[in-house]
Amino acid sequence: MTRVIILRPEPGAGETAARAARLGLDYRLCPLFEARPVPWTPPPPEQFDALLLTSAQGARLAGPQLAAYRALPAYAVGGATARALQAQGFEEVVPGDQDGNAIAARIAADGHRRVLHLGGRTVASIAQGPLSIQRTVIYEMVSRAGTELTGLLQPGAVLLIHSPRAGEKAAMLVPPHERAQLHIVAISPAAIAMCGNGWASAQAPDFPDDERMLALAAQLCE
Repeated sequence: MTRVIILRPEPGAGETAARAARLGLDYRLCPLFEARPVPWTPPPPEQFDALLLTSAQGARLAGPQLAAYRALPAYAVGGATARALQAQGFEEVVPGDQDGNAIAARIAADGHRRVLHLGGRTVASIAQGPLSIQRTVIYEMVSRAGTELTGLLQPGAVLLIHSPRAGEKAAMLVPPHERAQLHIVAISPAAIAMCGNGWASAQAPDFPDDERMLALAAQLCE
């Protein structure tokens, strides 16, 4: 059976594993990063028109300070991020298509201008357009060795890439001459770009969420 390798950090890795099990996929866990909160001082909520999160880790690791922004319109990249915000008491969350650029355009179209972006120390750039986006770091992704990945690779294996940084790390761990029989399913075109060239295939779903990624992986496993 074709193997699916889950590279995302916990707790997301466990969620993906549970979905993979329900689909009957042969999966292995190999998180490349560990998410850790960092101390942060919440900017005054009245300075902003909207809240933006581009990763579910932000909602999980923000701590009690996040509650100060529940009155703001909340926007999220992807369904997982939206659900993580809702779990933190945000009643109305707008999930965005594709990436940070798409959700920024949606925020602007809704008439907001001053945006607080709570995210990791390393994030993809966002085309701000008419928005004024203040980025505040609330967590960081700490790299793990990842050397165990080599032992999990087999011809036809599918690597799940949940972020551009994970794509970059996978490209470092898997040299070009070993990629021809391995497939990439990434959460976005930006994540695919960081994986480099030479893979048997590389694709991303039309909406950046885990369920659609696994659907693509299941097709490759048929």
